[in-house]
Parts: sequence; structure tokens; C-alpha cells
Amino acid sequence: MSTPLRAALVGYGSVAEKMHAPLLEVCPSLDFVAVVERNGFRCQQKYPKVQTFTSLDALLAADAADLICITTPNELHFSMAKQCLLAGKHVVVDKPVTLVAEEAEELLQLSQSLGLVCSIFHNRRYDGDFKTLQEIVAKNLLGRLVFLESHFDRFRPQVSENWREKECPGNGITYDLGSHLIDQVVLLFGKPTAIWADIRKQRTEAVADDYFDIAMEYPGVKARVTAGAMVNVPTPKFMLLGEKGTYQKFFLDVQEQAFKDARIPAGEDWGMEPEERWGKIHYAAETQAYPTLRGDYRVFYENVADAILGKASLLVTLEQAIPVLRIIQAAFLSSQEGRKITQSEGKW
Repeated sequence: MSTPLRAALVGYGSVAEKMHAPLLEVCPSLDFVAVVERNGFRCQQKYPKVQTFTSLDALLAADAADLICITTPNELHFSMAKQCLLAGKHVVVDKPVTLVAEEAEELLQLSQSLGLVCSIFHNRRYDGDFKTLQEIVAKNLLGRLVFLESHFDRFRPQVSENWREKECPGNGITYDLGSHLIDQVVLLFGKPTAIWADIRKQRTEAVADDYFDIAMEYPGVKARVTAGAMVNVPTPKFMLLGEKGTYQKFFLDVQEQAFKDARIPAGEDWGMEPEERWGKIHYAAETQAYPTLRGDYRVFYENVADAILGKASLLVTLEQAIPVLRIIQAAFLSSQEGRKITQSEGKW
């Protein structure tokens, strides 16, 4: 195909508006042409060429897009992704792709049988700090590793009106942020041999989980992923311990704030972290600042387009998402029953 693929968004909430839409707009192989908004024309006001539909049915009936990006509440992901695939459309689903692994397996079989691309928006794989962590591990800069701690903490003591904090399937912080942190650890170390979890509702009047602490066990290594909404002090984004020393990194990837500030994801400085925010490697005799690699969420949609066009292999796959979902399911069981869940029991 010589012309760009037509891309559409289903849903235009905060994440779609601030992140998905700008990424679609700057991707050279995609043409952002349509959106599904039930009420209003907010997207069209910002992107005048975009056509607004009031339902997914209407979008599909118009055959207005080749790639459909689903950013609706989690409980709708499976049914909408399935509907799009059956209509012959390539699909990107915001994480988590589905609420249970069996649904993701059905989407995998369906997309493979139809020869369609179905991917998950795991943009945090392209955080500069995570890419840096991967480099440190690949270069063996810390020697034999024993422990990784990964945080995604915020201070939001009041329950919001966001659907993630209401009583609905797929709500809460574990499906939201846990999907990212678990995916990163599995990408780094593979599937754990066992997990145990503590998932809680810490805020007054919270109906959805707002805290998790999940331990992932590997031969000789333990990884701990945690996030909470009641943390009002700096915590390390990553802390990696090895025989030769420790890597410690504070601050979130700079792209998140850039998107919140409505910056266009372009330019030589996009995703580049200033030196004062770099992490440090603490060796026995010295401490060294370690440059943070460029973060770049643009890679995600560029790869999806290339995969559709047959130019590259898909980087974020349903095969990778399924064990992450099984680990999340096992984490809720572990927390409820207060016990460790092994890989053989969790079947991830």
C-alpha cells in the first residue's frame, strides 16, 4: 500500500485525547480519519479532518478505517475487539486487552485465522527508564542480579469520578498500572515461577483497588511491583540489586508530562530526559550517573503499521499479553486467599 492506513479511535477519554490521538496524528504510515464519540465532537474540534461516529456499529458500517484503536472502559475491550476483527479490521486495544486470559486467547485465534494484526497498547515498554534498565541488564553492569523493585506511585487521596474508580468489571489500579509493571518484568526476566500479592482499597470510600504489592519469583531473583494512590513522597521508579552494585532511578518517563502539556510528539528532544533526572549506579567504590535512553511511544504505532504492511514483525503481541493477564488473575486470588500461587497453578 502506498497510501497511509486509515486509523480510527473508539472512545475519546483522557488517554485517547492526550496520548493516542497525537501518536496517530504523527505516525507517517497512518492517517487519523475517524473517532467514535457518543456525545459531542471534541476530537473533531481539535482534528477537523476526523469524522465523528456515535457508535462502533456506525464506524464499521461506513468502512471508514483499516486500523481501529479501542480506548473504552476495560469491560468493553473484548467484545469490541472481536467485533472489529470479524469486520476485517486490524485492532489495537488499550491495556489490559481483556479482563481474562481466555478472552485474549479467543482474540489471538480469531486474528490469526483472519490474518489480521491485534496488538495491545503497552506503551510503557518504550519508557526511557525501562529501556535503560534493559540495557543495564543486557550489559551485565551489576553482575548477578538478585532483586528488582518497580514502583508507580501517586498521591491521589480523593476518589475520582473516573470509571476506573467505580464499581465495574476491570476497575482498579491492578488492571490499570499492574498491567504495565508486570509486562515489563516478564519482558525483562520471563515468566515467574510463582507470585504472591497484596491488593487493597486504602482510600476512604474506595470501591476499586487502589494499591497493590506483587512479588514475582524467579530462580535466584525476586521482582516486586507496587503502586498506590496514597504516596506523597518520592519513591524509586526502579531499584535493581546485583552483586556488583545497585541501580536506582527516580521520576516517571518525561513523555507522560509532555502529553499532559499537549506537546506534539515530535522533535529531536522528544523523550529525552535531562541529566539531573538520570538514575545512578552505586558501586562499592563509586557512584555513577547513568544516562537515561530516549523514551519513544511513537515506536508502538509505527511498528503496528509496519506489521500490517508486512514490513516488520509485531513487537507487542497477544501471546505476550496472555501470561500477564493470568498473573493478574492469580494476583487477585493470592490476595484473597493470602497464599503463593505457582506457575503450574496459575498456568501463565
